[in-house]
Amino acid sequence: MIVGVLVEITNKSVDRVFDYLVPKTLESFVAIGKRVEVPFGNRTLVGFILEIKKDSDVANLKEITKVLDEDVILTKELLELGKYLKKTTLASLISCYQVMLPKGYKASIKNNVNKKYRKVYYLNNYDKKLTAKQEEVVTLFKDKKKLSRKELKDISISILNTLVKNEVLKVKEEEVYRLDYETREKKIRTLTSLQENAVNNILNTDKTVSLLYGVTGSGKTEVYMELIARYLKKGLKSIVLVPEISLTPQLIKRFEERFGNNIALLHSALLDGEKYDEYRRIVKGEVDIVIGARSAVFAPISPLGLIIIDECHSDSYKQDNNPRYNAKEVAFKRAFDNNAKVVLGSATPMLEEYARGLKNIYNLVSLEKRVNGKSLPKVELIDMNKEVGKAKGHFSIPLIDKINKTLEQGEQVILLLNRRGYSSFVTCSNCGETVKCPNCDITLTYHKSSNILRCHYCGYATKYDVTCPKCHEKSLKDLGVGTEKIEEELNKLFPLAKVLRMDVDTTSRKNAHKKIVDTFARGKANILLGTQMVAKGLDFPNVTLVGVINADTSLMLPDFRSSEKTFALLNQVAGRAGRSEKEGTVIFQTFNEENYAIRYAKENDYVAFYKEEMKVRKLMKYPPYYYLVSLNISSKDNKLALIEAKKCEKVCLKYLNKTIILGPSPASIFKKQNIYHYQLILKYQYQDNIYEVLEKLVEYYATINKVNLDVDFNPIHL
Repeated sequence: MIVGVLVEITNKSVDRVFDYLVPKTLESFVAIGKRVEVPFGNRTLVGFILEIKKDSDVANLKEITKVLDEDVILTKELLELGKYLKKTTLASLISCYQVMLPKGYKASIKNNVNKKYRKVYYLNNYDKKLTAKQEEVVTLFKDKKKLSRKELKDISISILNTLVKNEVLKVKEEEVYRLDYETREKKIRTLTSLQENAVNNILNTDKTVSLLYGVTGSGKTEVYMELIARYLKKGLKSIVLVPEISLTPQLIKRFEERFGNNIALLHSALLDGEKYDEYRRIVKGEVDIVIGARSAVFAPISPLGLIIIDECHSDSYKQDNNPRYNAKEVAFKRAFDNNAKVVLGSATPMLEEYARGLKNIYNLVSLEKRVNGKSLPKVELIDMNKEVGKAKGHFSIPLIDKINKTLEQGEQVILLLNRRGYSSFVTCSNCGETVKCPNCDITLTYHKSSNILRCHYCGYATKYDVTCPKCHEKSLKDLGVGTEKIEEELNKLFPLAKVLRMDVDTTSRKNAHKKIVDTFARGKANILLGTQMVAKGLDFPNVTLVGVINADTSLMLPDFRSSEKTFALLNQVAGRAGRSEKEGTVIFQTFNEENYAIRYAKENDYVAFYKEEMKVRKLMKYPPYYYLVSLNISSKDNKLALIEAKKCEKVCLKYLNKTIILGPSPASIFKKQNIYHYQLILKYQYQDNIYEVLEKLVEYYATINKVNLDVDFNPIHL
């Protein structure tokens, strides 16, 4: 028997199947989709079996040394999905398969995730004469088939060992999953008539994709759960995707209340062992619902009936390294292949998605009212141009007054700042020098608590010193604003308030996010300050005031989506206020109150924003009117990178005659980790041969050592 194996090397030049002989002793264990250990040159590697055949064109084949899996890892559907990813992202096939799997299932010789076991005791023999203490232990087994060591924690190990030795008890090592799901009182909420209509509309449409456009607080999650329940009655399973920062304990609690432990979680906050266990529960068919971030779209759950993508406007559904897939497009592909349905949900859908809804390409379903019948919170704009000289730090007088009033009433406040750290950069007041990362073309961010300047791209860090590295004067000053600095100001302005800060720095430890959310939910803190993660998926009944420190920060980004992202973020964070019986107020502090993204966010008018932004997109030839492709050409040698970028431009000009080609120009981050980046932007409406031409370019650069070419179709960022 001969097998074709795809090994773990991601380089495009090795992107093919290699033939190996199967020893007779391993033939019965071999199957397409399993992992095997193989000799490769002078190394030992792991790969996936993609073919089983009788003959090979290669002489003197080496033998596989080990079959690593009992179960098939890559199902027939995942094998086909990998080929689809390779075709649509131009990435290597092995990287397309690796991205689908948690660490314990990847093809990797460094894999060392093990199953977890616990000791379990069984009652074996009643006939023996026992001491009073031993009798006490035996009575614990009344009506119990088995008890774990944890359940017998009050019994000394010596008594248990004696009972095992005397064959009164049997002990076994039993596999146990690392993640515990809480047993909660089952809750099924009654749907409003609007929610019921939405559920029926989605169930009865003949379209594969439905766009659920619902204002914040309109009860989209309840619609999702009811749809899942209806599919479960048909014997069909579901995947629920949420942005990583929306995977809150609150969301998981609601699913546990409805579906118990019939759910599996897949997201980055889980440890490798926990992901491995959760994935095995899915493979074994032990759960009907998978909840997770982007890569959970690949979960091998079957039969698949429904994929829900919540907060579908989030750019976290697009992977920003190879393979650069979009989870939404993968969901559409899986739905098509399984005759399943996709539901996209958002209060602020991407323009492309809403346009498809209006054109009846997607089934557009609207939830235009909050569940409790409450009106959306009142939004006030504070023009910070008029607050100069009056504001205290970064807080306008009206916002300070509103926070004081809210705290006096025993209510809670959420404050959003779209930036972490203490300040955004450090500059010299003497010579104007800005302190940059030595490896990247980016300013270092100052973190006051650790007195560190850090690069958020490569991780470089250095101690903060007031001495300028250029003119050597003691004149470095921190400018800009970060969450740490705002926290410091809050503690001075409101000394009696308890402030919680939620950003990447404070939530890096396991369960830190959950602890912050739980503390705030229990009312142990008055003010929750954070970055984007406070804008989504949180529901606190006592929050009546939401403040945005710099509402226009994201408008400054050199990105064609900056207005869309600003509108979405402001709309989402405003939706955290007044979610129960109490009225909510929202304050946007801004230097650009006339900007249409901020103006329509204040009015909560998505449709008006959509119409305005679509005019800009049409004029500038951006999505949804044109498709985009980004080509990133990089090298440690700046001159070589530019030469090769110009070569790419020539190829595109020659073969892509219906495409607008912009560049080459330095990428937005020109130097990153001592590598120089140039960019070409392609805009097109109809260009049949674009994948074919770009694939040829990718294959060519796979053979060039000193230059790298990355191709990103429909990029989220430029």
